[in-house]
Amino acid sequence: MNFLHFILQNRGQVLELTLEHLWLVGVSTLLAVLVGIPLGIMIARWPRWNKPVLAGANIIQTIPSLALFGFLLPVPWLGDRVDRLAILALTLYALLPIIRNTYTGIRGVDPAVVEAGRGMGLTDRQLLFQVELPLAFSVILSGVRVAVVISVGLATIAAAIGAGGLGEFIFRGLAMVNNQLILAGAVPAAILALSADFAVSWIERRVRPQ
Repeated sequence: MNFLHFILQNRGQVLELTLEHLWLVGVSTLLAVLVGIPLGIMIARWPRWNKPVLAGANIIQTIPSLALFGFLLPVPWLGDRVDRLAILALTLYALLPIIRNTYTGIRGVDPAVVEAGRGMGLTDRQLLFQVELPLAFSVILSGVRVAVVISVGLATIAAAIGAGGLGEFIFRGLAMVNNQLILAGAVPAAILALSADFAVSWIERRVRPQ
């Protein structure tokens, strides 16, 4: 009850930090989609780029989030605006599942369907946009879902560099040894992650090829 009372008393600040959190996650996920899907298409089309691209994305995943924020802080244009830095870091972390699922989805399209498209006179571009991507869309969405959930969790760490978000409550609560503050950041973040997972899963089921 103390936790709920705290949320009600500070609902304005909770809402503000939640919107900051959604901004960080939304922009970084959009950028990751804009970068990750073309990279996934590229490695599906030209397998020689498979290992370098996936290895690079895997290496980024192994870097601790606080360390990555620290590496990016000295960069002039990024260091001036911590929200830019946080968005870039979250984008980098979200790339792997999107790239991998785009690649898997396109490579998983039945070769007979692709050959049938070629037999109908479709160009490579038409095959990609009219056959392969529509059939791979549910698999790509699955990667986006994983990326969103990862970003919601990691965005709480962005508060350590002053980028805002629900992590503000968590770090403040840790400093003050105040469980109410920690829960005020952790519970809404968990709800956001579960809601995003549910929403994208629902869309994924709706567009899955029968």
